[in-house]
Order: sequence, then C-alpha cells, then structure tokens
Amino acid sequence: MVRIAREKSETKIYRIMLRGIDKRDIFLKVSDYEKFLEYIRKSKEKAEFKVYAY
Repeated sequence: MVRIAREKSETKIYRIMLRGIDKRDIFLKVSDYEKFLEYIRKSKEKAEFKVYAY
C-alpha cells in the first residue's frame, strides 16, 4: 500500500510518534534508550530543529 506524502506544516511543528509492534516496549535496555538520544543529538547537529518533548 502506498502512503500519501505528508503535508508541510505552516507552523513547522510536527508530532513524531514511535510505537513498538503490538504496543511492545521500544527500549528494552538502558543502552537502547541512550542510543536513541545519541541519534537525536547527531541529527540536531546536521539539521536545525527543536525537540519540545520526548
């Protein structure tokens, strides 16, 4: 099934949601969570954006 492209927000604020299959936990170990935060930090270095909550 093809996904429809998201519309660009005038406010430039987007909600990004992560969920495990069958609502399972995404982070099984502390190191999983730390790796996720590292990816966010690296992404912020490449692109200018703000994280309001996580």
